[in-house]
Amino acid sequence: MEYDYRPLPELIPAELLARAEKLSSPNICDGLTKLKLNPVNYTMDAAIKPVCDSMKIVATASTVDTKDGDNLPIHVGIYNCKPGYCLVVAGKAAEDRAYMGDLMGGAAAAIGLSGIIVDGYIRDKLGLAENGMPMFSRGYKPSSPSKIGPGAINTEVECGKVSVKPGDLIVADADGIVCVPRDLIADVLTKAEEKIAYEAKRVETIANYRKCKAEGKELPDLTPGWVKDMLK
Repeated sequence: MEYDYRPLPELIPAELLARAEKLSSPNICDGLTKLKLNPVNYTMDAAIKPVCDSMKIVATASTVDTKDGDNLPIHVGIYNCKPGYCLVVAGKAAEDRAYMGDLMGGAAAAIGLSGIIVDGYIRDKLGLAENGMPMFSRGYKPSSPSKIGPGAINTEVECGKVSVKPGDLIVADADGIVCVPRDLIADVLTKAEEKIAYEAKRVETIANYRKCKAEGKELPDLTPGWVKDMLK
């Protein structure tokens, strides 16, 4: 059996991860948009959802390529992984079998993985919710996985219709999953932070509008400047 099992990519610098942890997946998409990049190209299929809405992943991508419910490559990916990584499983949206359950999820949590994203189905939903490690998938199926191999580890893959390279930034939460190419991370974070600052000012403007309305005062203009500019 020939193997295409490659080493883990370098972790994303802690300073960048700390900034990313303060952001949501919509914030990241706003950052991409401000860079004139189409966020659709970086956002995974909306059918891939967390076990619990409170689960969030901000981590460096390590990838697994597999198909047809074969979880042997996922075992390899988990046991060769380290803390700080998110395992991104390109499972080709296979529908007949679950790729993994709470035993593998528990092992991944013990190792210290930041989370697992599976383009396919998983099982043991209640057990996965209890162990608390962030897990995203297309849904649940009790069917046992197969074990065939070899698959591939840490190669470029397509997961949820998005290209993912080992070392990319993964931000996943209740709103969805975004993959940011490694060479864009710093710029995307900066633009996302700028958008958050703008939104904070908008929150103040809206609060002031409500206050004036409640007090019977003259209402300030609530229309954003960019809307006016686009209507000129």
